Amino acid sequence: MRIIRDPGRLNRLLKGVSRSGKSIGFVPTLGALHPGHLSLIKQAGQDNDLVVVSIFVNPAQFGPQEDLNKYPRPLKNDLALCRKHKVDLVFLPDQKIMYPEGFSTLVNVEGLSRLLCGVSRPGHFRGVTTVVAKLLNIVSPDVLYLGQKDAQQAIIIARMIKDLNFPVKVKVMPTVREKDGLAISSRNEYLGGQEKKDALVLSRALNLAKVLIKEGVKDTVRIISRLKQLINKNKNVKIDYIAIVDSTNLKPLKRVGGNCLVALSVYIGKTRLIDNVIVK
Repeated sequence: MRIIRDPGRLNRLLKGVSRSGKSIGFVPTLGALHPGHLSLIKQAGQDNDLVVVSIFVNPAQFGPQEDLNKYPRPLKNDLALCRKHKVDLVFLPDQKIMYPEGFSTLVNVEGLSRLLCGVSRPGHFRGVTTVVAKLLNIVSPDVLYLGQKDAQQAIIIARMIKDLNFPVKVKVMPTVREKDGLAISSRNEYLGGQEKKDALVLSRALNLAKVLIKEGVKDTVRIISRLKQLINKNKNVKIDYIAIVDSTNLKPLKRVGGNCLVALSVYIGKTRLIDNVIVK
């Protein structure tokens, strides 16, 4: 496994890989790797000749009051996991390389970035799309691997790739969960023992949504009301949003139909968690 910090050096190296006819799979991360990331790395290895992972805590996607400074950075463990899972190249840039003095170019996907998590985290997705656009230019992968847990992020990135004609395929992999149903997330590390139990309400709410839809309930207002009742039983959980939207354009649905995304965000203490499920 090679660790490269310089974007130009990485770009030159990977251009040579592409010219040789080998395919490149790319997994962008903030680090603090967990089984969700590792599932993406595994799939990238199965699909491609070479796997590239980036580790970069991107300051542009954190708001002023968010957890940039305390976000976990277990770099030694991350690199050990990459070696264990046969990653070929790790891109490990620092902030000054990615955002040099005078940096003033931003990439924003209008509309989609202002919905759902975009309401609570203004500017967040602009930071995500800007850094992903930079990473795609540097790595030039054949396939980009994203996780379903961050469904809105995956939809926005796919829109950007289509709109800007990036020659890359997007592959969204299923959410990886703990045995108890909690979606695996780096921010789960912030949760205490009781808070982790409280967080199970996310998966329980999504399971309730699936049951209601399977039973024939189509009115999304009614479904959301039932989910609110379930979540509000726990006084330690505060709802950020619950939404049932079209899984391609994120537009709210009045009635369940086609492929719909049931998405929710809650606060467990000070920790904000998201989860979702696509119901066909």
